[in-house]
Amino acid sequence: MSSAAEETNQQPASPAAVPAADESGTENPLQTKADELGARGNDYFKEQNYEQAILLYTEAIEICPNERFYANRSFAHFRTEAYGYALTDADKAIAQKSSYTKAYYRRAAALMALGRFKKALADFEFVAKRCPGSKDAQDKYTECKKMVNKIAFEKAISVEQQEKTVATMCRDLEFASIDDYNGPKLEDGKVTLEFMKSLLDWYKNQNKLHKNYAYKILCDMETLLTKQPSLVEITVPDEEKFTVCGDIHGQFYDLLNIFEINGLPSATNPYLFNGDFVDRGSFSVECIFTLFGFKLLYPNHFFLSRGNHESFNMNQLYGFTGEVVSKYSQNMADMFTLVYNWLPLCHLINKKVLVMHGGLFSRDNVSLDELRTIDRNRQPPEDGLMCELLWSDPQPLKGRVPSKRGVGIQFGPDITEAFLKYNNLDYVIRSHEVKAKGYEIDHDGKCITVFSAPNYCDQMKNLGAFITLKGNDLKPKFTTYKEVPHPSVRPMAYASPLSLMA
Repeated sequence: MSSAAEETNQQPASPAAVPAADESGTENPLQTKADELGARGNDYFKEQNYEQAILLYTEAIEICPNERFYANRSFAHFRTEAYGYALTDADKAIAQKSSYTKAYYRRAAALMALGRFKKALADFEFVAKRCPGSKDAQDKYTECKKMVNKIAFEKAISVEQQEKTVATMCRDLEFASIDDYNGPKLEDGKVTLEFMKSLLDWYKNQNKLHKNYAYKILCDMETLLTKQPSLVEITVPDEEKFTVCGDIHGQFYDLLNIFEINGLPSATNPYLFNGDFVDRGSFSVECIFTLFGFKLLYPNHFFLSRGNHESFNMNQLYGFTGEVVSKYSQNMADMFTLVYNWLPLCHLINKKVLVMHGGLFSRDNVSLDELRTIDRNRQPPEDGLMCELLWSDPQPLKGRVPSKRGVGIQFGPDITEAFLKYNNLDYVIRSHEVKAKGYEIDHDGKCITVFSAPNYCDQMKNLGAFITLKGNDLKPKFTTYKEVPHPSVRPMAYASPLSLMA
């Protein structure tokens, strides 16, 4: 088999070149119609209109299901980050034809995105054996095996690692001289406004913060975050403005644009950034040190929530770990993992608006007190309250269903209404999903999504947005903006090859 593995990175499978026929050799009109729908779906896929492609693949499956349509729909779901649906369709493709190599690629991609590396390795091994002449297949198998081995090693020393802190790791480091460094410098070891302004200009010109200062910021962030609860309460005075931003995903120049539009953070211009600060965008280091710097400068007026991408598995796949290692060291990447474990999981504004990265829960009557008591100093689990805060999504239909992502749940307007009533809240703000306008209002205004990375990954063409509100009425006001130019470093430049397979 020469091309099945190599094609899979480029395009969905094409229908047969000749009219479909049944066993007697007679043309089968249903199969022909299905192939036409599949071909149209492929055209939409190539135009990156994945939702329309999914609709057409679904029509083709309803008429005449086969492994190609399921595998292609799996690919389209993957591109919309619906990894749970992608996994289900890959399974269906394999059930249709157990030797269909492309379906194993699709399943491996979905499993990797969900952090299920051992299961993905089994699929890569199958493809590698079926396609011995494919360099791509062999490389993917080798890379996945390395990752599985690395994770096994990390677990083997996890007890030792749990006893470590960033502070103790810093004490073990040898610090370099700063004599030949003319960038921003901490003053008496502290972040100042002058330091932050200098840092933004320094980063804008594609310079690197000296590692001594980077390590000090990480140490101070750990010290600060360990003192905070899992649910942080914020008080916004009546006439004062408060800003909530969604995902930034390493798009540093768009982060600068937010500050241009809305003003730098300050004691009178407070912000909450609602997770997914890093990964995918290739200026994640610049984003995170900017956000950490402002948190240290204004600890009571600048807030950070953990997102699902502030985690070891996501960072390994989607670029943050690779970027930190490239710009600094593996030691620093390990430190970030420890600091991320201490990020708060949600914020409560004036006791009326709950802000979390993902969404609501798989059971009724979850109280704010339960959220306060979550033991968050760990990697996100695959279920439970912490997982759902980071991963869940709203849906228009009532009730709950398993998430299209394969982690967390999807929750309807009735679930939102019941949660708000139980906890005496007005509405929830969450992020986690790309929205064409940069925001979306669901569940009769009770569930608001905000996403702050415009033209996500340089290809989604979405606007970015942030929310401002005042303490007296908490009414959300939306500001939208387009992407700004950035240096010619493509998104995912530091990502694992395994994240680029589809």
